[in-house]
Amino acid sequence: MNVLLDNLSLYGEGLLGTVELTVYASLLALVLGFLMAACRVAPVRSLRAFGTAWVTVLRNTPLTLLFFAVLLGLPRFGVVLPFTLFAVLALGCYTSAFICEAVRAGINTVPSGQGEAARSLGMTFGQTLGTVVLPQAFRSVIPPLGSTLIALAKNSAIAGSFSVVELLGVYKPLSERGYSVLWSFVWIAVGYLLVTLSISALFNALEKRYGVAR
Repeated sequence: MNVLLDNLSLYGEGLLGTVELTVYASLLALVLGFLMAACRVAPVRSLRAFGTAWVTVLRNTPLTLLFFAVLLGLPRFGVVLPFTLFAVLALGCYTSAFICEAVRAGINTVPSGQGEAARSLGMTFGQTLGTVVLPQAFRSVIPPLGSTLIALAKNSAIAGSFSVVELLGVYKPLSERGYSVLWSFVWIAVGYLLVTLSISALFNALEKRYGVAR
């Protein structure tokens, strides 16, 4: 307990950094993921091609490489932002590809007759998707969305290697102060467990309220 109690503020700062990264990157990932899913099922070929390219590139690119590309590449083009925002961009864009595929799978579970009925009433593609298809698809994709965001929370540990304040980075100053590496990592693991269990509890509550009955 001494490792935790003697460095409570340091652990708290790291935990807060991880929570902020997770929340902001999750919001970005959800927005981009739903938009890319809409592109994947759009009647316009160029939009489908763009959505497919987005998913293919990001799903097959190592996250660490994406961090290098965003944090070290964008400043070369004059894009200068705090490293935390760069980390949010990298995590959010990467995770959006997985959310896109989860949402697209949910869209495919909605009977095609639903969309045809909406179009027969004169609704546009956007209206059909937003008011008829996505609300039904969302109910079936709650569990995979939760799992994806839990993975995002754990992936945020990579940001610590790029001077971003987060939980895993706490071990460096603790090691320099001579604390046990084992116990330092034990309390770091507890912090990540708190974050992931919170996400799990949130999506379990959403599933109970909105999920498809099995």
